[in-house]
Amino acid sequence: MIKRNEITQKLAGIEIKYDEPLASYTYTKVGGPADFLALPTDKFQLQQIISVANKTDTPFIVLGNASNLIVKDGGIRGFVILLERMDAIRTNGYVIEAQAGANLIKTTQVALENSLTGFEFACGIPGSVGGAVFMNAGAYGGEVSTILSSVQVIDKTGDISILSAEDLQFGYRKSRLQSGHLIAISAKFSLSAGDHSVIKSEMDRLTHLRELKQPLEYPSCGSVFKRPVGHFAGQLIQEAGLQGHQIGGVQVSKKHAGFMVNLGNGTAKDYQALINYVIEQVEQASGVRLEPEVRILGEEKRDD
Repeated sequence: MIKRNEITQKLAGIEIKYDEPLASYTYTKVGGPADFLALPTDKFQLQQIISVANKTDTPFIVLGNASNLIVKDGGIRGFVILLERMDAIRTNGYVIEAQAGANLIKTTQVALENSLTGFEFACGIPGSVGGAVFMNAGAYGGEVSTILSSVQVIDKTGDISILSAEDLQFGYRKSRLQSGHLIAISAKFSLSAGDHSVIKSEMDRLTHLRELKQPLEYPSCGSVFKRPVGHFAGQLIQEAGLQGHQIGGVQVSKKHAGFMVNLGNGTAKDYQALINYVIEQVEQASGVRLEPEVRILGEEKRDD
């Protein structure tokens, strides 16, 4: 494991924060400290951090902007590399290229500004472009896989390559980035020419639906469970009588049972306990075993 003084020497010019509480960055507002939180501004800095981590046997994990995940209360050892500063978005004809740390909702707004259609479905999905590609994010009948043309990726050794949409082997909430341990650096989306007012009214309609149905007033990790075949997770949770059920500071949302919200003093332990309880109770009630969509990272807090 690398020492602090080595980081100062080997990664000069890159912002690194030490023992940084990840609750300040996650959408759930929970999570223990990262030993070293690195904030690269481009792919060359990212390569540099990965190279140093590998040479010093220091573990590392790369995150877009920490939306659809729960970091355990003990935090994460080694480097947590957050790509939120790699957030450039540019258009070239009908193609939008966005860096992995770019905000997905902001990217859909760039599509609107340029009267490009195809990205409307994502106008309310929180998170980063990289995370959306990683998870094949989707909503309201659309998925990233339908508009992605290519993605620039970096592997665990720091090598960079370009993969086509076909190479990514997309499935429901999955892609080859997960199985191949690849990290998106930037993505290109192929859109179509559209009418600005039609695109805007569709985005307004979807935003209204989201505001009506989702608990946006509280911190959450978004949709907790994958959609089970032939069912809706929220409906199964509701039918099991779990809407409003609370463990510690985390509650199954009263507004949408597919979400779990942090009411103010929740911990990752509360989230994990509630997720496990819901899985168990729903299986008892319906025979369907829910599978989490949210990623759970890090280690448990040690009792001193």
